[in-house]
Formats: sequence, structure tokens, C-alpha cells
Amino acid sequence: MILVIVVAVLALLAGLAANRWLRPRLVNANDDEGMAVKDLVGPLLTMTVLLLSFVLVTANGSYGKAEVASRGEARALDQLVETAEHAPATERARIQAGAVCYARAVRFQEWSAMADGNGSPAPSVWSTGFRKTFENLAGQPVFGMLVAADNKRSDEREERLTQATSSIPSTIFWFLLATLVITVTALGICLPRRNNRGQIITLVVITALLTTALVIIRDVDRPFGGIINIPPTAMGETERQAHRDFAANGPAADLPCDAVGNRTT
Repeated sequence: MILVIVVAVLALLAGLAANRWLRPRLVNANDDEGMAVKDLVGPLLTMTVLLLSFVLVTANGSYGKAEVASRGEARALDQLVETAEHAPATERARIQAGAVCYARAVRFQEWSAMADGNGSPAPSVWSTGFRKTFENLAGQPVFGMLVAADNKRSDEREERLTQATSSIPSTIFWFLLATLVITVTALGICLPRRNNRGQIITLVVITALLTTALVIIRDVDRPFGGIINIPPTAMGETERQAHRDFAANGPAADLPCDAVGNRTT
């Protein structure tokens, strides 16, 4: 980083020196002639748009990964519930009940925590219970399938939590904000002072578009918070299916958790 700063400063000094000493020899023009401020605003606006586009693509990629991981986790949990049908009755009931409670803990506790880029220990209580139940099935044919499904669930959850954190450092966001301010200010300097209604409208539109792009970047970079967020729809559907299977196999049995996934027994 220091190297980049040093090279940039040297380039600026070289440009100023060339303007002072080489320009009179190379350019046949008066010292008052040259590029106006408006000639420099075009490249500045282009750079701003390119930066916003690049960062928007990066943020959108993180958003997509978070959505894929959320659905993958729900599918893995559903596979775990279906595979448990081949286990003995006691272990089957524990796994399916744990899946319902895990889904509730994810939906009602971890999902809201991810809005701030954090996780929740609540789902881990039930994933630990899965592994303890698997120990009773060691050596049985269903053991390997259950472990594989649970490993898939664990991997997808880890990916989901990873994508919940901001993929764009705050330094870059503030740099983009400063670039937007400089660009809009430079455009304002170049506007005529009279008969400028059309130019002012255009400046307002450009400012609105650049601001909207920055707001979208900020919002998409938080896939589980903000306006454009990922709802726990897939996990909710998995919870309903797991609850249905659990109730079908043991109608009189009670779940070991409350409505938000906290252990009650």
C-alpha cells in the first residue's frame, strides 16, 4: 500500500513539473489555454460509475452465495429428516424432533442475529444433539447417510454465517461515498449560473442514480438485513415437513423446544 501511495505522489509531482517546464517546449499555446474543469469531470464520472459497478457485482455475488447456502442448509436438514425414517423408532423421533427445533432456532433466533452479521448459539444445541444420537447408530447402515446429511447441513450453515458478514470493507464504502461527493461537486462547478434549469435537472438525476447505486450496494452487502433481505422461507418449509413427519410417527409426543427453538426438556 505504501508503494502505491509513493508512486501516485511521484506521478503527481512529475505531472506538475512537466506542466511547468516541459509544456512550454512541447505545446505551442498560451499558458492560459488548456483543459478546463469540465474536461476533467468526464473521466471522474466514468471512474465513479465503474467503481460502483464493480463493487455492486461483488456485493451481489455475496448475496447470491448467502441465498444458495440458506436453501442448501434447508435441503440438507430435510434430507436428514427423511433419512431418519430408516433409523430405529427412538433415534428417529430424536432426530426429527431435533430437526424441528433446529429449524425454529435458525428462523427465530439466528436469522435476526445475522442482520447484524452475527450468529446464534441456539441452533448448535440441536446440532450437538444430532451427533449424540448418531453415536447410538454406529455400525448400522443408516449411520453413514445420517452423518453425510448432517455434514452437508453444517457446511451450508457455515457458509451462510460467512456470507452474513459484510463482504465490502467499510473503508471501501467510505471511499465510494467520498468519490460520489467529489463527482457531484465537480459537476456542479461546471454548470452555468444562468439558464441552467435543464443542467440542474440532469445533475439531480445523476446524483439520484449514483446515490441509489450506493444504497443498493450497502443493502445487498447485508443479505439478511435491510430492505433486500433473504427470508427464511426454505427453512420454514423444512420445519413444517419435519414437524409433520414427527407428529405422524408419534402423535402423542411433545417437542423438546418452544416455538422459537429454546430447549424446554
